[in-house]
Amino acid sequence: MKIYIMRHGQAGMNAKSDESRPLTEQGIHESVQMARWLAPQMTGLDRVIHSPYLRARETWLAICNELPEARVVEESDEITPYGDAARVASYLEALAGNAESLLVVSHLPLVGYLVHALCPGHEAPLFATSGMACIDFENGRGELRWLEGPHTIR
Repeated sequence: MKIYIMRHGQAGMNAKSDESRPLTEQGIHESVQMARWLAPQMTGLDRVIHSPYLRARETWLAICNELPEARVVEESDEITPYGDAARVASYLEALAGNAESLLVVSHLPLVGYLVHALCPGHEAPLFATSGMACIDFENGRGELRWLEGPHTIR
């Protein structure tokens, strides 16, 4: 199974709460740029799981028309910035039998810790805003294939 992990796009700071920070125009642009880069590499998309925070939801809405249509879209309170990476990794592992590819749209620091939880021996990487990682996940173990951001893609 391919697991794509994405950090939300750049978000503004002027909001009543962290949960309600919207994407900036740059955040939308860079997220779409990443999705357009990723789309030719995908054969399908079985499930998308995104955070309920506004910036993650807006990231998904900005990129959804650039990617293959997702069979299931799920909003999860488990993938907020300080969610439990081991718990999320266990959930993704449980989905592995019924999915060939899935996308998680979340936040720092969770995205880095999730890579670490899925790929034993790998340090938790830093993600740029709109950054994405690709993990090949088989037999309960992940292999980090790449980690790219809007300024590193070709």
